[in-house]
Amino acid sequence: MVPNRVIPALGVLALVLVWLLDLGAIQPNRIVPGTGHGLLSAVGWLGAGVVTLTLTASILMSVLPLRLRYPLLLGLVGFSLAALPLLLEIFAGRHLPEASPYARSTIGSGFWSLLFLLSLMLIEILGRLRAGRGLQLMLLVVIVGSWLVLLRGEGLASLSLVREFNARPDKFEQALWTHLALAFGAVTFSAGLAFVLALKMIRSPAWQRPVLGAVSFLQTIPSLAVFGLLIAPLGALSSAFPALQSLGIRGIGWAPALLALIAYSLLPMVRNTFVAITEVPENLADAGQGMGMTERQLFFQLKLPLALPVIIEGARITTIQAIGLTAVAALIGAGGFGSFIFQGLGQAAMDLVLLGALPTIALALLADALFTMLADSLKPTPATT
Repeated sequence: MVPNRVIPALGVLALVLVWLLDLGAIQPNRIVPGTGHGLLSAVGWLGAGVVTLTLTASILMSVLPLRLRYPLLLGLVGFSLAALPLLLEIFAGRHLPEASPYARSTIGSGFWSLLFLLSLMLIEILGRLRAGRGLQLMLLVVIVGSWLVLLRGEGLASLSLVREFNARPDKFEQALWTHLALAFGAVTFSAGLAFVLALKMIRSPAWQRPVLGAVSFLQTIPSLAVFGLLIAPLGALSSAFPALQSLGIRGIGWAPALLALIAYSLLPMVRNTFVAITEVPENLADAGQGMGMTERQLFFQLKLPLALPVIIEGARITTIQAIGLTAVAALIGAGGFGSFIFQGLGQAAMDLVLLGALPTIALALLADALFTMLADSLKPTPATT
């Protein structure tokens, strides 16, 4: 059995960092910096011993020639990730002063490091097991569900991140739907436009250079510059046609944000769609023609199904990019999770920044996983081919 060097390295690094860095901090109020606590101070000897033994056991399992080491590691690391918020609950219960209603606990760099490295270990274990999509989805549901249950409990009500959410649940929901509408709206529009442009380039090769040059040029413009450049023309257009203002189309807001996101989404969509369709093997098209298929049948029954995995890969890249750029669009009043990020920066409230940054990261990771699974499911197998 070939030894695995990645998992023990990640385990050793996690063990070192969780002891060196602060697991959390106690703040007297929202603004004043808190007092950091290491692992031993945060959760006591029992909690620190459980964390140390868990990481040590994962390291030993990964290097010993055990027959079922990867299934055992999967259970151990998966359970550790699901139960990780309990460390914050123990920390808050030990150190949060009862007589101070404004005091709160915050997450330290040691906790984030432990979460990140355990996640990498889980990904490596799933790769070694060649886990199917069903097992991956089940693990994701269990871990995320456990976190949601623990974070909504009373034990973590004093966590600064939870308090920031509880202070603005309606705004959070509105930001979520706005973020999704802008990101996926831009991806949808760019996918349709990219499909039309790709077909035009295939039928008229003279269009290839100008179209690819134009979408590549749009990608080189800084995002803030695109948002700013659209303010003046859209503002003038809404002033000239007041009916547009009733639709929300003006110099700031969702309209310039959506146009800028569409412009940034075109390059990966156009390139992947064009390459996917043009690189379908010619011998397959010749075989289809020999069977009496028309050009329309060849395109929709042969070329497009074979090109779909590559097209979806372009949609995956575009969606992740759009989700990240939508956060920047809050600077021109478009809303979304970026509004929390910039409010937190202005108020020096880092947990408010995290309230906007963490859901943005989660949406990007979820989109990446869903599009990857979709592309894998559409890849032709020897049987289907």
